[in-house]
Amino acid sequence: MKLTALLLLSLAAFAQSNAPKKSPTAVKPKDVLLTPDQMKWMPAPAATGLPPVVQVSILSGDPFQAGPFVVRLKIPAGGKIAAHWHPTDEHITVLEGTFAAGMGDKFSEAALHDFPAGSYVLMPRTMHHFASAKGGDVVIQIHGQGPFVVNYVDPSDDPRRK
Repeated sequence: MKLTALLLLSLAAFAQSNAPKKSPTAVKPKDVLLTPDQMKWMPAPAATGLPPVVQVSILSGDPFQAGPFVVRLKIPAGGKIAAHWHPTDEHITVLEGTFAAGMGDKFSEAALHDFPAGSYVLMPRTMHHFASAKGGDVVIQIHGQGPFVVNYVDPSDDPRRK
């Protein structure tokens, strides 16, 4: 019994000594408390590569820098985003409307799948995909690790080149 207790105490002491230490310089994330009327919407910056009809609201982080971010996109009815890919995973939650997305190297209405409000979609890094707002305006929320980069499969689809 004494040997078991001694062994347990030794293991506990070892675990305590090897536990990760909190860095005194660790950055604490800033609180973000927003209601819908406090969210600032703007046309998607040209640098994003998103079509100019898309509106963006940055909720937290900086999508153009390394680190976590959360943004919302408003895509008007009929708005389309050509086949593209990202170097990081893209986590999408559909908040309003029907978001239609498909996988492949070229936009195809036949390949679109409908995702109504409440849906979640994970587009793994480097997966070629495309999207549109089906039937009405769509609001999606994207979270991931920055920088958020849009690479078009066909460079001629890139709005930054027009």
